Amino acid sequence: MIGQKKKDLTPHEKYLLGVRKNKIAILSWQIGILVAFIGFWELFTAVGWLDPFFMSSPSRIITTFIDLCADGSFFYHIGVTLSECLIGFSISMVLGSVIAILLWLSPLAKRISEPYLVVLNALPKIALGPLIIIWVGSGMKAIVLMAVLICIIVTIMSVLEGLCATAPDKLLLLRSMGASRLQQLRYAVLPSALPTFMSVIKINVGLAWVGTIMGEYLVSGAGLGYLIVYGGQVFKTDLVMTATVTLCILAGGMYALTALADKIIRNKQAHKSRGKKKNRATQNVN
Repeated sequence: MIGQKKKDLTPHEKYLLGVRKNKIAILSWQIGILVAFIGFWELFTAVGWLDPFFMSSPSRIITTFIDLCADGSFFYHIGVTLSECLIGFSISMVLGSVIAILLWLSPLAKRISEPYLVVLNALPKIALGPLIIIWVGSGMKAIVLMAVLICIIVTIMSVLEGLCATAPDKLLLLRSMGASRLQQLRYAVLPSALPTFMSVIKINVGLAWVGTIMGEYLVSGAGLGYLIVYGGQVFKTDLVMTATVTLCILAGGMYALTALADKIIRNKQAHKSRGKKKNRATQNVN
């Protein structure tokens, strides 16, 4: 298709070519903006328009990163924060999804819990910091609990909304066939809510990192949040910026993995859907 002239392409091929060009243009702009931002940042600090003591600079961040990696301590801090984030994220997704399913199975419990979920979602979780330390102590448990508290209410509300958004016609058909509530959940509700579930995973990737760093701000002796707090206390902005940039890279990588998983699942669903349509068409012909 690339070697063909544009006028020789079919409408479908022209559409695909336009989509590909649009993706390339968007990616080019994204990379260009990032490169320009880094370049101007380095330039402005080099000419003195920005004070590197307060703003650091890309070159100083790279130097600090190399120095931290030289003794291996930086990888230890990355491992601590990453493990806390993954544990909090996993607990939130599993526990929140289970609670949402239980609430869907019991409409009465759903109606009773709705105002409490709204209030808990609006509550600033950082206000519970002192209580978290009293409940579980000042260690990894407190940081994981902070991440869970930030993610779990969003998980419950979002997954529950996705479960309730199932087409009423599908549920009516299953009920007319004598399907139980659990059977409706298995055959109609969960498949319909899968896109919502994947969207919640993407949202919780960011929230889990927020909760983890908030927890490390409160109580930690290691981790990227600890480095940020320590660097701010001793006015080492290079250390603060290096830890912050590392957080951005880790969070972006984690989000990219979830987006890739979402794309794979959607492609499989689309392939199954096309296969079912072909089978139905074949049966109709026969």
